[in-house]
Amino acid sequence: MPSSSTTPPAAATGGRQRSAAARRPVVPAHGGPETQRRVRDGAGLLAAAAMRRLDEDLDWYRTLPAEDRSWVGLVAQAGITAFVTWYADPTRPPHGVGDIFGAAPPELTRSISLQHTLQLVRVVVDVVETHSDRLAAPGEERELREAVLRYSREVAFSAAEVYARAAEVRGAWDARLEALVVDALVRGDVDDAMRSRVAALGWSGRGSTLVMVGTTASTLDEVRASDLRRATRRAADDALVGIQGDRLVVFLGGVGDLRAAAVSLLPRFGPGPVVLGPEVQDLSDSARSARAALAGLAAAAAWEQAPRPVMADDLLPERVLVGDVAARRTLIAQAFAPLAASQGSLLETLSAYLGTGRSLEAAARTLYVHPNTVRYRLKRVADVTGWDPLDARESYVLQTALAVGRLDASSPSAL
Repeated sequence: MPSSSTTPPAAATGGRQRSAAARRPVVPAHGGPETQRRVRDGAGLLAAAAMRRLDEDLDWYRTLPAEDRSWVGLVAQAGITAFVTWYADPTRPPHGVGDIFGAAPPELTRSISLQHTLQLVRVVVDVVETHSDRLAAPGEERELREAVLRYSREVAFSAAEVYARAAEVRGAWDARLEALVVDALVRGDVDDAMRSRVAALGWSGRGSTLVMVGTTASTLDEVRASDLRRATRRAADDALVGIQGDRLVVFLGGVGDLRAAAVSLLPRFGPGPVVLGPEVQDLSDSARSARAALAGLAAAAAWEQAPRPVMADDLLPERVLVGDVAARRTLIAQAFAPLAASQGSLLETLSAYLGTGRSLEAAARTLYVHPNTVRYRLKRVADVTGWDPLDARESYVLQTALAVGRLDASSPSAL
């Protein structure tokens, strides 16, 4: 038989080791009772250390008014207390950011950014971790540090969730406010309250303003609408977007080239015409640009060869056809009235030229002058009005101007 001093088999050794392990106290995931007691008793020490770290490490905290600093300090202490409470009961989930900020006034929670909140969390974590060796029972320092990391992770995730929800709500609110602002600007309802709302949407008011309108390829969901708004804000210094069913109304502002900015946004519009209103110098006058652009969009189908985008003032004849009073007045003021007031029979010569099928020779015979005289007078017409009668498209503009001007002259109430 083997001697009693013979080494026991491995199975017997393993059995005795398991028995010894079973006799040792099991340390909970959050540390044993002694560590929990030390953490609970050290809450005041941790809070005082957190206050010192706030003043030492956070520049924005030192610049706060005294009352706000006291509230931030209260928030930091609430974070310490929340950690102590959670550490004492492993079955309870960590307190969220909403609970930690619960004691602070709403004004403070709105003024502290996500970055500031995470910095507060970091200070609390660093303070607890720095004092872990002093607070933990011998052998449980690692468990305490791991608990601190778990706690900080949960609180950081909670903070990100809170601010993400706030950003989502703010984005939806901004979209509704922007829609109301665009509608009001199109109507010309610009007062001090409207200026305040526009400023709240980030409109700086520097430079001129231009309105572009067009259609969408399909209904814009929230993601595509947000992408469109980001694109417009990259294109110009200031931008407002109104989504009205399948119609887009975009206000662009700033000191740069607004037409170039509008051209860069063309891929964001659906097929069909895109019309640019005239540039105006003030947001209060943007209704004129918007009305011209919307009237141009309604009339653009009449000019099949229109460029994309097309200026609203290049659609004056078509806008007259759809009943745009502003276009009618513009043609009279910029073409008919100057020609009627000019010397040298310019109005008569233009009428003869257009009435004879745009023939110089036929107009000359009608007027009993040389064709070169007709050519010279037509050049003068271009100088006076800005539209060249020898160009097919611009002669159509002038012919429309003559028609509405004569109607206006014969019936002043036509406008």
